[in-house]
This record gives sequence, structure tokens and C-alpha cells, in this order.
Amino acid sequence: MLWGLRCRRERLRVNLAGMRVGSVVFHAAVIDAVGTIVRQVSENPPTYLVELLFSFRGVDEVEVPQDRMVAK
Repeated sequence: MLWGLRCRRERLRVNLAGMRVGSVVFHAAVIDAVGTIVRQVSENPPTYLVELLFSFRGVDEVEVPQDRMVAK
């Protein structure tokens, strides 16, 4: 699926396993987190700021590469 501006606020599932955001590390079990696209932050590789539907230790937004995203 192509991601772009037309997909803003689209609900999706993201694989956060092994990702680090600040001092927070998401463990292997976090493979199906639900969130929404806020905006594209990088074109190469395609990376998006995703607002999560949950907050874990204060983290509620993550930058996620496109290959870790699946449309819900």
C-alpha cells in the first residue's frame, strides 16, 4: 500500500518490537500496536510519525518506518 498525505489520520497497526524511543524500549511482544498517521517525516527510507492509541511510559508518538506498518 502506498502511504502519503491522503492517508493522514488513517488507523493502522505498527510493529514496535525492538524499537527504542528515548529511554523506552518496546519488547518483542509489541508487534500489533494500533495508531494513526500524523505526518511523513522522511522520504528515504519512508518514515512516518504515528500517534499511538496508548501511552507507555509517556510515549504516545513514534517514528515508524513504512515496512513496519500495516493498514488496519
